[in-house]
This record gives sequence, structure tokens and C-alpha cells, in this order.
Amino acid sequence: MAKGKSSQNKYSVILPTYNERQNLPVLVQMLYDVFTRENLNWEIIIVDDASPDGTLERAKALQKSFGADHIVLKPRAGKLGLGTAYVHGLQFVTGNFVIIMDADFSHHPKFIPDMVKIQAATNCDIVTGTRYRTYTPRGLDSKLVGGVYGWDAKRKLTSQGANILADFLLAPGVSDLTGSFRLYKKEAVIKVIEATESKGFTFQMELMARAKAMGLHVEECPITFVDRVYGESKLGGEEIVEYLKGLTGLWWKV
Repeated sequence: MAKGKSSQNKYSVILPTYNERQNLPVLVQMLYDVFTRENLNWEIIIVDDASPDGTLERAKALQKSFGADHIVLKPRAGKLGLGTAYVHGLQFVTGNFVIIMDADFSHHPKFIPDMVKIQAATNCDIVTGTRYRTYTPRGLDSKLVGGVYGWDAKRKLTSQGANILADFLLAPGVSDLTGSFRLYKKEAVIKVIEATESKGFTFQMELMARAKAMGLHVEECPITFVDRVYGESKLGGEEIVEYLKGLTGLWWKV
């Protein structure tokens, strides 16, 4: 990244959290290291949904360490859903680019510079991470390898099956519709969120379906996904049912 661009662009990371007390400090340090090394202007907006494990208290300590201009706390009174957490956090974004990612280490900050370079080379509206492609994107000099680590065969099959089904029904133009590590132009994410109806685990999927329907320019960045280090997975039977219902609904609406 050219040094001159750091003064022009600002990157706002929206981090929804629920019981991420152990993960949050390390993730924030990793984000700080990446943004500092790349000379990028940044902020992290933490949207905590009343975590009972003390996540918000950890976030307040991080704010004292890194400064209120870099760590912005916008907690909510309860667990209100992933989609609404992004909508809530977006109200407080001051950057012209928005990064959405999970707070559980499944998304490594090391891929952010690649996303930034791809966006700069293509002037695309969205760069979305993909676990299921391996290639050299525009703007990069080397091949990136997508992959998943820490999942058993059943979960890998479930994820791949979900994407195959989504591709068949929606033809979204991306290889990883259920992924949630993305870089958006601010105006693009506002546009798609205003049209999005889903609030839970189908939220990310609908964002990409809406983006395609609106004719937004989307590029992919291969990433490696690693299952969470601390805490429990939030994916269960209810979320799978919600996904299938949401996918069917999108097939009719989008």
C-alpha cells in the first residue's frame, strides 16, 4: 500500500461480540499491528450484546490502551442478532471503507492488506473473502490459497453443500456466499443493508445476493478460515434451519 493513500482512506472494522472476552484483546492487537504496518487509518467499532463473560469490560480496557479514536464502544442491551449488530455499528462508522469480520479468530487480520490491494486495483465496491478458491487476484503478485482448518468432515461438507445450494438457487457470482469476512466501500454497504431484510445468520448471504441484484462490483480474496480458538461455536441446528428458510426466501424475493 502506497504511503500517500493512508491519509485519504480510513478503514472501520465492525466487530459484533458475544462472549469474546478471551479472543478480543489478541484480535485487537493483531488488527493494530496490521494497520500500523500498512500505514492505514483505522478504527474498530465493538458492538457487544450484553456478554455475560465480561467482554465489554475487556473492551473498555482496550479503549484506554489504544484510545477512543481507535476503539469505539457501542454496546447493546441484549443479544439482538448478527445482522442488527452490523446495522447498529454502521451508524457510528467514520471511515470510507468498512470491514466486517468475526471476533473469534476464524478470520485472520493478515488478509486485510490483500483485500485493500484488490480493492485499490479494481475499484470494486466489495471484496469478499472466499474459503473455496485458490488463484492470484488482480492487484496481487502471488497466489492466495483458500481453505478451512479445524472443522471435521461433516461440518466442511455442510458448509460446501450450503454454498452449492445457494449458488444453484441464487447464482450470486461468488464462491463463498456464507462467508462473513468482507471489505466494503461505505456507500456500498449502506446501500445493500438498507435493502436487506434478514437479521440473523442469513444476513451475510442476503447482502451478497442484494449486491449482485444491484449490479455492484464484487471481487474475491482467498482466505483461510480457522475454527474458533476460545468459546463455543454459535452455529447449531436452529441456525441451519434459519439458513434454509432464508435461502428459500431469497430465491423468491431477490
